[in-house]
Amino acid sequence: MQRYFIQLAYNGSNYHGWQVQPNAITVQEVLAKAVSVLTRNETEVIGAGRTDTGVHASFFVAHFETSEPIDHDYLCRKLGVFLPNEISVQTIFPVDSEMHARFSALSRTYHYYISTKKEPFRKEFVAHCPYLLDIHEMNEAALLLFNYIDFTSFSKLHTDVKTNNCKMMKAEWREENGLLVFEIKADRFLRNMVRAIVGSLVDVGRGRSTVEDFKSIIESKNRCQAGTSVPAKGLFLTDIEYPESVTMQLIRNNYSLF
Repeated sequence: MQRYFIQLAYNGSNYHGWQVQPNAITVQEVLAKAVSVLTRNETEVIGAGRTDTGVHASFFVAHFETSEPIDHDYLCRKLGVFLPNEISVQTIFPVDSEMHARFSALSRTYHYYISTKKEPFRKEFVAHCPYLLDIHEMNEAALLLFNYIDFTSFSKLHTDVKTNNCKMMKAEWREENGLLVFEIKADRFLRNMVRAIVGSLVDVGRGRSTVEDFKSIIESKNRCQAGTSVPAKGLFLTDIEYPESVTMQLIRNNYSLF
């Protein structure tokens, strides 16, 4: 069997996340069907992780296998025609059989976009928060994330993961193109984790809670103590890091979303 990595991007607005679900359309389902038709073989496509309903990915990686080598550049071009406009394939390339889109990933990076005013022309990708937000206080609270590894407080309840431990690598707010952007990077993320963290940090920025309150939320290991999850539409998976042999073959588009 020959394994291939496929790099893609997608607008998740009309999809129930990445992972196949009964009675709901997902990116994984649409992509697997397209690959299966074009290779004339029933093909399973394994993604680098899950994204929730309505979440976007400007950078996503999956893998699939074929019994015989294929013209992967030709397949990449054909998928560009075959797939709906919301899904774009950047590249397909062969990898060693031990490389896995999910388990070989070293880190993932997400961006969350917030505007404090209405955005009629980019509302599909930006969460509206009609309050003054103190970015300094939000960054002070975000720094606390580096002091912990157990993020149970920000995880969706009753998931099937074995541990809620994550290694935080970056967590920072900045102003960009008239928006507030939160960038977060870790070795792994729990379900709903980024949106719950952002919701809790926004509470700090609004003055509804303090930096010390945010610390207490983390230490409580209780999802009920954290803030409300922010809307999915403002969240983008923007990067996945792999060992160098794979990373060198991935295309860095540096999408300018706005």
